[in-house]
Amino acid sequence: MKRLFSSFSLVFLALVLMNATLRDGGYKVGDTAQDFSLKNIDGKMLSLANMPDAKGFVVIFTCNHCPYAKMYEDRIIETHQKFAAKGYPVIAINPNDPKKQAEDSFENMQKRAKEKNYPFPYLFDQTQETARIYGATKTPHVFVLTKVGKDLKVSYIGTLDDNAQDATAVKKKYLEEAINALISDRKPDPNTTKAVGCTIKWKDA
Repeated sequence: MKRLFSSFSLVFLALVLMNATLRDGGYKVGDTAQDFSLKNIDGKMLSLANMPDAKGFVVIFTCNHCPYAKMYEDRIIETHQKFAAKGYPVIAINPNDPKKQAEDSFENMQKRAKEKNYPFPYLFDQTQETARIYGATKTPHVFVLTKVGKDLKVSYIGTLDDNAQDATAVKKKYLEEAINALISDRKPDPNTTKAVGCTIKWKDA
C-alpha cells in the first residue's frame, strides 16, 4: 500500500512539475512547435495545418484590454499586411481568462476584431493550454514559426520592437528583422528578446 501511495505521489509530482514547466518554460528557439486547434472569431476551429501554403507563422498572444496590446495593435495589423503575402501570416491568440478580465471575452474579441477590421485570425485559447505549451507570459508575446519539412521550428521569441509607447520612435524592429532574415534563409539575430506587455490572466487552479 505504501509503495502504491509512493508511486501515485511521484506521478502527481511529475504532473505538477510538467505543468509548471509548460507555464514558466515553454518553447525555446530551435524547438519544434505543435499545432493547435482553437476557435476563431468566426466561430470555426482553426489549425495551422489549415494553411498549407504558409512558409511559417507569426503567432502572437495578445488580448483586448491590455494597454500594451492596444499600443501594438496597429503594428500587428501592419505586420500581417506586410508579410502574409510573403508566407508569414499573423495568427493572434487571446489566452486570457474572461472571468479575470471581462473585456477579453469571446464576444468582445469579435467586437474588437470588427472595429479594427483585423485581416488575420483572432483565436480564443479558452483552456489556456496553448499559451502554457508555448510558454507565453505576456500580451503581446511573439513566437515566429518556420516550416522545416513537416515540422514547425521556433525561430524567434519576444517582442515586436523596442518602443511600445511610440511607433514613430522605434529604432529596432525585432520582429520585422527576424521575418526578413527567415525569408532570406538567414537566422534571426537576435532570435530572442524580452516580451513587453501585461501578464496573462491565468485561470485559478
